[in-house]
Amino acid sequence: MKITFKRKKKLTLKQKNAWFGVLFASPLIFGMIMLFILPLIQSLRYSLSSIRLVEGGFSVDYEGFSNYASLFTSNPDYPRSLAESIAAMAVNVPLILVFGLFAAVLLNQKFRGRPFARAVFFLPVILASSVIANLDIGSFVGSGTLSSGGGEAESNLLQSFELKRMMLESGISPIFVDYLTGAVDRIYEIISSSGVQILIFLAGLQSIPPSLYEAAKIEGATGYESFWKVTFPMMSPLILTNTVYSIIDSFSNSPINKLVSETAFKVFDFGLSAAMSWVYFLSVALILAVSVGLISRKVFYYD
Repeated sequence: MKITFKRKKKLTLKQKNAWFGVLFASPLIFGMIMLFILPLIQSLRYSLSSIRLVEGGFSVDYEGFSNYASLFTSNPDYPRSLAESIAAMAVNVPLILVFGLFAAVLLNQKFRGRPFARAVFFLPVILASSVIANLDIGSFVGSGTLSSGGGEAESNLLQSFELKRMMLESGISPIFVDYLTGAVDRIYEIISSSGVQILIFLAGLQSIPPSLYEAAKIEGATGYESFWKVTFPMMSPLILTNTVYSIIDSFSNSPINKLVSETAFKVFDFGLSAAMSWVYFLSVALILAVSVGLISRKVFYYD
């Protein structure tokens, strides 16, 4: 009896490249499974259970959706913090995008000291990660270090009220007036949160082919028309990118993170803390899905 062995078929170049890609991504896949997927499943299990400390460890007892129900029935802090975080995001993100694009267009012009000006706009991003971000500005104001006198503060307050009254008398909607005055009050927060967005917009502006502006100029387009017909459509993919980044960055500094941590490690209610995390996660995911779905319809991709 003759035994024949089937020769193994060699992999094609495309198959080899595919396996090399899997091998290259395997550390990321392994880390995602161990450090994200498994903890995510575990936190979902905890959110549906009550956890009791027992001798030698802890006991996990299934409770259904009681933790989720208690968030909105017997916990007064979480719904308020969640609503405040969503409201702050809805107000700040459009302002950050508008300011970031406006600053990027200005910084893309040719003028002396342009590298220094770009560094100044990115400086708050660096300072936000240092001890400067933890300084109590109110204590300096109260001690007189940053204040220039009560008379000047009262004068600025009166000017703010006068400007608001003039805008209302001119027929501008009160909602829009409150939005503008609130933006002025949060000007430091908006500038300090716009550094990364400005860099992304700058990179996009420098990648726009000059031939598009030359063609627009030949056709007699003004600078205003060139911005809306050339610059803005070409920047629309980066507007989508910065929107996603700004939303996530806005929620990363939310007080809900502190509330979740305190519930878990001070109150030792891990089930309730996991339920808070899941409601928070689903809220952010829903906002991102709606935002991306609406903006992606208007995104223009240049071939």
